[in-house]
Amino acid sequence: MSGDKDIHKLAVTLITGLSGAGKSEAVATFEDAGYFCIDNLPPQMLPNMLELFALEGSRVNRVAVVLDARGRKYFEDLQRTLDYLRESEVGVRVLYLEAEDEALVARYQATRRPHPLSQDLTEGIALERRLLAPLRAQADVIIDTTGLSPWDLRRRLEETLLADRLSDQLLVSVESFGYRYGLPDAADMVLDVRFLPNPHWVPELRPRSGLDPAVRDYVLSDSRAGTFIERVVSLVQLTAPGFMCEQKRRLALAVGCTGGRHRSVAMAEAISRTLAADPAFVVNLHHRDVNRTG
Repeated sequence: MSGDKDIHKLAVTLITGLSGAGKSEAVATFEDAGYFCIDNLPPQMLPNMLELFALEGSRVNRVAVVLDARGRKYFEDLQRTLDYLRESEVGVRVLYLEAEDEALVARYQATRRPHPLSQDLTEGIALERRLLAPLRAQADVIIDTTGLSPWDLRRRLEETLLADRLSDQLLVSVESFGYRYGLPDAADMVLDVRFLPNPHWVPELRPRSGLDPAVRDYVLSDSRAGTFIERVVSLVQLTAPGFMCEQKRRLALAVGCTGGRHRSVAMAEAISRTLAADPAFVVNLHHRDVNRTG
C-alpha cells in the first residue's frame, strides 16, 4: 500500500458476522464515535479505498467497514483482503457478530427479508456459519447478540473496541425510562424527574411524547427543570475526573418518570444537549420507553 501519510496511523475495524446479528447497529455506533464508515463494501475494493485514506492530506484515520455475505465467493475475497491488510501492517481489527439460530430466525421473520445465501432461512444460516467459521477463528472480538437489544450492543462496543477512542473523554450514556416498567440495567446514576408537572394530565399533550416541542416546552418551562439540569451537569463534571482516574470510561445516567414518555424524555434530551457542549464528554442518548402506551 502506497501513500505519503504514515499508514500505521490508519486504524481499520472490519465488522462482519452472521446476517441479522446486528452489523447495521454496530456500524452506526462506530459512526457516532467519529469513524469513517462504509457499509457493504466488496472486500476486493478495500485495499484501494484504504490507499486513498493513506494519502497526505486525508483527514481519515479511523475506518469501520461492514463486509456482508452476499454470495459464496464472499469468504475467499474477505480472507485475501484480511491477509493483505495484515501483511501491510495496517492496524486492523475484526469484529464478528453472531446469534443463536432461533434469534436470527425471529429477526428475519420480523423484517420479512430473505437470507442473502438461500431462500430457505435455516439453510442460509447454516451455510453462512460454515463459510465464516475460519474468519470467526481470527476475530479479535466476538459478540453474541442473542439476548442483546441494540442499546446493549452499542454499550458493549463502547466498552471494548471503542474504549481507545474515548481515552481522554468520558462516555456518558443517557437513557430515559418509566418507573412503571422497572429500572434500567447497569445505571450508575438514577435521576427521578417525577417532581415536575406531568404532561399526561394535559389532554392535548397526553398523546405526544417528550420529543414533541410542545411537551418539551411544557416540561422545561418549570423553573425547577433548569436548576435540576444545571446541577446534574455539574455533578457529572465534578465526578468525571475521578471516574477517569479509576479507568471507568462510561457513566450511565438513567432519567425516569412514571411512564417514560413525557418528562423523562424531555429532560434526558436537555441533559444530553448540555453535556454534549462540553468537549470532555461523548454523549449517547436512548429513550427506552418512549413508544410504550400501556
